[in-house]
Amino acid sequence: MNIFFRELKANLKSLLIWGIIVVLFVWVGVSKFSAYYNNPEMLAVLDALPPAMVAAFSLEGFLLTTVTGFFGLMFSYFALLLSIAAAMWGSDIISKEERDKTVEFSLTLPVPRSRLVTAKTLAALVNCILLLLITWGASLASAAQYPAEAGFQRFVALLMLALFIMELIFLAIGIFLGCAMKRYKRASAMAVSVLLGTYFLSVISTLNTNLDFLKYFSPFKYFDAPTLLNSRFDLTFVVLSAAIIVVCMAGAYWTYARRDLYI
Repeated sequence: MNIFFRELKANLKSLLIWGIIVVLFVWVGVSKFSAYYNNPEMLAVLDALPPAMVAAFSLEGFLLTTVTGFFGLMFSYFALLLSIAAAMWGSDIISKEERDKTVEFSLTLPVPRSRLVTAKTLAALVNCILLLLITWGASLASAAQYPAEAGFQRFVALLMLALFIMELIFLAIGIFLGCAMKRYKRASAMAVSVLLGTYFLSVISTLNTNLDFLKYFSPFKYFDAPTLLNSRFDLTFVVLSAAIIVVCMAGAYWTYARRDLYI
């Protein structure tokens, strides 16, 4: 528990920074939405966009003059922001012990390495949950100024559930890289690189039907906002998400228990 609370305190500043970024992002987005709200003429802008771009950003699945449609469009951006935060927390919370030369102190504690990983993982998980709640609260607060359509609250709740699962995926990937990589300085960069790589795969898979199989390699395609609008999750992708999380966490415990640590 001491390790857990120490990590919460150490990452409080990072949580506040990410929270401010998310709140500002929501505020700026809603200010832009005011030009689209109940203004069908603005939809003509979308008609001028290339069909490939419209498909890549799921613009065809929503009516952007409605609050529901706007937050459906915002989902991909929320996913990118929260996933980056989760990946960085996951990789950094493990590798920073070697970076800050505090790993020797950690190893003198009367706890096995597995418990150290568990405590740090739980602290990072709490940060992910708090950031998700900040996102949820900011979204509902900003949308309150507009009359919401029927089912809007449920739709946002489903979006947040999907965001949480994506946070778990990239948190697990980050923790695995932080535990497994001998070059600890590159753990965060590698985690973000994997995330951005999967994001671009999601875009590419949408541009060409022959590349549709790439969606299985990108968590950003596991949860599609237009599908969530119909209150549905694709069970295949939910199972695949759980498998990624379990494999990454198992790999993290296994590698961290066996590799040499740089003191």
